[in-house]
Amino acid sequence: MDIHEILTLLPHRYPFLMVDRVLSIDKGKSIKALKNVTINEPFFTGHFPRRPVMPGVLMLEAMAQAAALLSFHMMDARPDEKSIYYFAGIDGARFKRPVEPGDQLIMDVTLERAKSGIYKFKGITRVGTEVACEAELMCTMRTIA
Repeated sequence: MDIHEILTLLPHRYPFLMVDRVLSIDKGKSIKALKNVTINEPFFTGHFPRRPVMPGVLMLEAMAQAAALLSFHMMDARPDEKSIYYFAGIDGARFKRPVEPGDQLIMDVTLERAKSGIYKFKGITRVGTEVACEAELMCTMRTIA
């Protein structure tokens, strides 16, 4: 899935779109997505000026966006202007290595279970072979007014 299809599925736009490409997807099971981290990211100007590091919460957001793409693919659905995909919870988040400009994040997100419109995922983000972040994510789609 390229950036053009991602833009039809996710409402996020620069500077908050955190998925550049989907490398693989196993319908209803897992997704592997990519985020290129560049020095041009706006958060690097303040986090941190002498040693730029990607904020951990943005790694979690990147995994959640990948999870949303997996959910839409699994449901054969496209979001509309009356619905939005939200975080419902984050458990066991661990940050194992800093992510710096020039790194390429590979997000592996697996669906653990789906019940009553709430989806639970296990996400692991790597740079190369090193784990940068891991967490359990819960997400849900809701209708908005």
